[in-house]
Amino acid sequence: MSEDTDIQTFIEQTIKGHDVVLFMKGSPEQPRCGFSSLVVQVLDHLGVEYVGVDVLQDDSLRDGIKVYSDWPTIPQLYVKDEFIGGADIVREMYQSGELKTALADKGLLPA
Repeated sequence: MSEDTDIQTFIEQTIKGHDVVLFMKGSPEQPRCGFSSLVVQVLDHLGVEYVGVDVLQDDSLRDGIKVYSDWPTIPQLYVKDEFIGGADIVREMYQSGELKTALADKGLLPA
């Protein structure tokens, strides 16, 4: 099995194994770019539980997530197997209230 296949399998298993996954630069505790930090702040503010995956740990992961989603930038947010988008989309959805509604509809926000 090639490294690309392994990475795609890892990405798919991570997304399917968790309700909310953020592929980001750095960790939720220590974001390594402003865009990742912005998405972490939004998710933390909403109180949603999520898993952060640091793409800076592995070049093949950083490239692989872009292939997986067909999206050129990081961070990338996934909710219940669905690709939501990057920092700009998450910010717009948060500001409009759409993100909170989507998370609540999926039962992912604290009561």
